[in-house]
Order: sequence, then structure tokens, then C-alpha cells
Amino acid sequence: MVDPQDRNRPAADTGDSDTIDFGYERVARGAKQSRVGAVFDSVADNYDLMNDLMSMGVHRGWKHFTIQLAAVRAGERVLDLASGTGDLAAGFAKRVGPSGRVLMSDINGAMLANGRNRMIDRGIVSNVDYCLANAEKLPFADDSFDCVSIAFGLRNVTDKPAALAEMQRVTRPGGRTIVLEFSKPAVPGLGRVYDAYSFSVLPWLGKHVAKDEASYRYLAESIRMHPDQETLKTMMADAGFVRCGYHNLTGGIVAVHRGYAP
Repeated sequence: MVDPQDRNRPAADTGDSDTIDFGYERVARGAKQSRVGAVFDSVADNYDLMNDLMSMGVHRGWKHFTIQLAAVRAGERVLDLASGTGDLAAGFAKRVGPSGRVLMSDINGAMLANGRNRMIDRGIVSNVDYCLANAEKLPFADDSFDCVSIAFGLRNVTDKPAALAEMQRVTRPGGRTIVLEFSKPAVPGLGRVYDAYSFSVLPWLGKHVAKDEASYRYLAESIRMHPDQETLKTMMADAGFVRCGYHNLTGGIVAVHRGYAP
């Protein structure tokens, strides 16, 4: 039986085309960044509320597992890309302590401003810095960070191999990069249930809570267009990471990938 969401789903991006996926739509490569930016400008103020509603709070467990897996220690330097409202950054800041630094970075100014406000509200101010930056062209020297993380942001990047290569470049030898992202359900039958939820409940929540149905339909589509677990593991290895692996969470709805800089 054919999944109804698969019928008109385009092929995933191969990197050799002048167009790229924006959800299920194909757009000019140069246009994706601004289109994604418009989505996050729209959802920034309701971002935390919508995360709680969409995942029924489970996203907090995913992020806690990611922070534990990163094994950040006192005094280390951490770069959190697509940091959003700073859930990972807050956890890292507590672990690196006053002798370490966490750099919250996002390509979207509205999201970064919301993240900064959230960190101030949490009372985390002394060991956190902020940077507006594109993950594909990071403004940092080689080997700058002990740990680099990106949570629910890689799927929105136009050139994913370039972003992964940049993450590897700025991770010190022996340091690690962590990618928390939606992935492909690995439990039989879960994919069908997940698709039904994603293409009915998520847009409904977007329409009635965030007043933006289109952005949350894009969210569901962008998840389906993101590389699956094994493909992303291979992409990390191609970017120069070693000892790459991943952990499936919630039946593979989400996966945490980890790779080390050689």
C-alpha cells in the first residue's frame, strides 16, 4: 500500500542541481536561505510553546540525552549552531562552568534574540556568547571548539555537506560534533502513524496556536526530505569525521549522530 504522503514527494537533494528542496517544493538554491529565514521569523515568538505541544514535551528528553551524549566537561569550549532558544546551550553552560565558554549561534536574528532573552531569564549570562552565523561558512578558526552541536537545524541548511565540513573544521582533534535531528522511524508501522500525525496535527497546531499553518506544514515536509540515519552517518564520514555513529530515539523519529574530529 502506498503512503499517501509519498505520492508527490520529490527526490532528496543530490547537490548537483540548481534547485533544492524547500519542503516538497523545489526552489532555486539561492532562495532557500531566505525562505527558511521567513519561516523562523514567523515562528520565533511561539517556538518553545509549539515544541512542547508538537512533541507533547518529549523534545526535552531528546535534548537531555543529547547533552549527556556530548559529555561536555568543565573548561571546554562549545559551539551550539542553530541554537534557537538555547535548550542545549543552557545545559552545556552549566557543565562547562565559569572556566568554559558556550557560543550560541543562529543564522536567524529573531531566533538568536529570543535565545539570548531566554538565557538571561534562566540566569545564564557569565559564560555564554552570541553570534549570528551561517553554518555553511563559520567565522571561526580551525580547531576552535571541543564540542559542536546542532539540534533540529541541519535539515534547514541549504548545503548540508558544506555545513558538516565546517563543523569538522572548527572541532579540535579528538573533539566531537553532535547532530540531533528528526529522522526515519525504525519501528514497523510507526512511519504511517507519524505521517498521519505530522500532516494533520502539526498544521492544525500551526494554524490555531501559532497562526501560521504554512510554516508547520513546511516543518513536516522538511523532516521527510532530510537524509535518513545511515545516509547522514555517511555524510559525516565524508566530511572528515571518524568513529561516526547514531542513537535512535522514540523509535527513530529522532536520531542523535556523533562524530569525532581526527
